Amino acid sequence: MTDIGTILKEARKEKGLTLDDLQQTTKIQKRYLIAIEDGDFAALPGKFYVRAFIKQYAETVGIDPEELLVKLDENNAPKPKEETEATTRTEAVKREEEEKTMSPILAGLIRYLPTIIIVVIVVAILGTIYIFAWGDRDRNSSTQIADNSQSVSVSSESSAKSSSSKEKSSSSESSSTSKKESSSTKAKKESKKATKQKITNTSAAGSAFVYDLENAPATNKIEMSVSDGATAWNAVSANGVQVWQGTLSADNATQTIKIPENTTTITLNLGNSKATSIKINGKKFDFLKENETLTVRTITLNVAQTTAQ
Repeated sequence: MTDIGTILKEARKEKGLTLDDLQQTTKIQKRYLIAIEDGDFAALPGKFYVRAFIKQYAETVGIDPEELLVKLDENNAPKPKEETEATTRTEAVKREEEEKTMSPILAGLIRYLPTIIIVVIVVAILGTIYIFAWGDRDRNSSTQIADNSQSVSVSSESSAKSSSSKEKSSSSESSSTSKKESSSTKAKKESKKATKQKITNTSAAGSAFVYDLENAPATNKIEMSVSDGATAWNAVSANGVQVWQGTLSADNATQTIKIPENTTTITLNLGNSKATSIKINGKKFDFLKENETLTVRTITLNVAQTTAQ
């Protein structure tokens, strides 16, 4: 895949652009630009960003991005396994061996046929003897009825005692299960409380603010709206790539932006922050408490996802 990076690098140099110039224009971090030129696509956040960064890089240096994306798909396509001459020869030998094994099997069946007939005759004789013996057993069984009735009575008493013991055991197990369910419910409530989404301001410099978004899901959702009678231009970027920008008004209702999976940095550019309301994953984001007099501001969210329990 190095050839894709080489094409982009040469085009950048022909335009007289440095990596810093390209970072300023595309908003793609410099380390990702270097990885693209080196063909190290594994260093990028994911497949979505590989295609997005290559497309944005190509458009900036004046190259048709579709040609590079087709080349990327061709490089990633699995190559068909070629059948070698040795493999073909091995399969032919295997088929010949299978054909040879068929005749000895048939010969073995014919060789043991007399033995099989003798076994069948012996089984028939034993079956006849068993039938006569069973008839004698029925005649003797009538003399044991009285003894059996007493045995049944004793067995009934033993069964009643066993049933009582099982009922006590079942009651004890039910109580233990109830305690375990109560403990499990309490643990789930504590786990849910511990993983509640939290947004904390970590720095503020002029109109730029940085926050930590803790216990966030893998895929985040941003909702924006403005107050009645107001308009506001806003933009949203994920890991340096712009995913939405537009002007909101009361007529637009609410704009919902889905952030790509496993995004680590979300940037919000607000043109009229005093009239803009924001929800992150359904929870209100009270960003105005950090200098509510500002109109234009840039908000950076460092995303820390929920750790699986």
